[in-house]
Amino acid sequence: MHKRIKKEMNNLPDNTWLTLKYCNRFCGILVIDGKFIKVRGFKKKIPFIYGIDYLTHDIPVGVLVPSENSEAFRKFFRLLKTVNYPLKVVICDDVISSLKPALNYYYPKAKIQLCHTHYLENIRQKLDIRTSQYHARFFDDLKKRLFDEHKEAEKLSAVLRRFIIGSARKDIIRQEIIMDIWKRRENLFTYKKLPYCPNDTNLIELFNSHLNARLRSIKGFKSFESAQRWLNAYLIRRRTRPFAGCEGKFAKLNHKFSLEMTIKKQASMPDIIEKYQLKMKQ
Repeated sequence: MHKRIKKEMNNLPDNTWLTLKYCNRFCGILVIDGKFIKVRGFKKKIPFIYGIDYLTHDIPVGVLVPSENSEAFRKFFRLLKTVNYPLKVVICDDVISSLKPALNYYYPKAKIQLCHTHYLENIRQKLDIRTSQYHARFFDDLKKRLFDEHKEAEKLSAVLRRFIIGSARKDIIRQEIIMDIWKRRENLFTYKKLPYCPNDTNLIELFNSHLNARLRSIKGFKSFESAQRWLNAYLIRRRTRPFAGCEGKFAKLNHKFSLEMTIKKQASMPDIIEKYQLKMKQ
C-alpha cells in the first residue's frame, strides 16, 4: 500500500507548474503563513510557507524551507513571480523583518497588511491582560477606537495623540504601544484602501487546522524529499476538493473547488487532476 501511494504521489504534477500552466484568474490578495513540519535530519521543525488567494481560496504556491528567514521568503516570492501571480497585498502575522526585503525585491508595489488578531494578542500579552485588570480599560478603548471603529487614516494621528495625553501620559508601556501603532500604521490599516482586503489571517488559520489534523496522524517525515512529495499532493488535494459550509460572501464557492475558480477561461481541466479527483471519490 505504501509503495502504491508513493507511486501515485510521484505521478502528480508539481503544484507550482500546475499554477503556471493552467491558472491566471487570481485576485492578487494573498494570505500567507508558515506551518512548521517535523522532518528527520533537522533538529527543529521546519516551515512550509504557502499562500491562499483570498477571493478564490486557491493555493498558487507553497514551499518547504530549512528555516523561516529572508532567503525562505525570497524563494516563496520568486515562485509567485514565476507563476505570474498578480500580487497586490500580503496579509500576514508579524514576520515583516524577514518578509519585506523579499517582497520589495520581487513585488516592489505590493502592500502589507498585518493581521489584527495577532497584533492585538501581542498587545494583550505586553499588558498582561490575561492575569491583571490594570490595563483592561485602556486595551478595550484602544481596540474599539482604533481597530473596530477607525475609518479615516487622516484622523489616526489625532486619535493616538488623545490616547497619549489621556490614558498613556504617565505609563511607558502604554506609550510604547501607541508609538508602535503609529510606526506600523501603513501596515496595520492597508485594508482601508484596498477593496476586499481582510485585516486578519483567519482564512489560512482555518486551512492550517485541517493541515494539522493530517500531520498529527503522520507524526513527521523521514526525509525532506518525502515531506515535499506529501505536501505537494496535499496542496493538489485541497485545490481539487469541493468547498462546503462557506458562508456570507464566500457562499458562492460551495460545491466548487479552488482550482476551478482560477483556471484559465476556455482551458480544460488537466487529465491527471480529473483522474486524481476520481480516485479520491472511490
